[in-house]
Amino acid sequence: MANIKSSEKRARQTVKRRAHNMAARSKLRTAIKSVVNAVALGDKDAAAANLKVAGPIIDSAVNKGLIHRNKASRHKSQLNARVKELSQAG
Repeated sequence: MANIKSSEKRARQTVKRRAHNMAARSKLRTAIKSVVNAVALGDKDAAAANLKVAGPIIDSAVNKGLIHRNKASRHKSQLNARVKELSQAG
């Protein structure tokens, strides 16, 4: 355990931040999976709706520093491509 007040405070802050980051990262992953699952089921409407929801969540993860902007761009591009491919297939 920390002996110095500032390091005790830092330890408390770290616990809070980690919990916050884990929740935000979970929300991000869930949003991405919802699009992927809708595409896998072949549900065009749900996939498009979930993609529309996932975009801002991915962007907010970048602003919060959870993921790099290039990774966010890659996720959005790949999800878009899957939804587009699904809509063109049927």
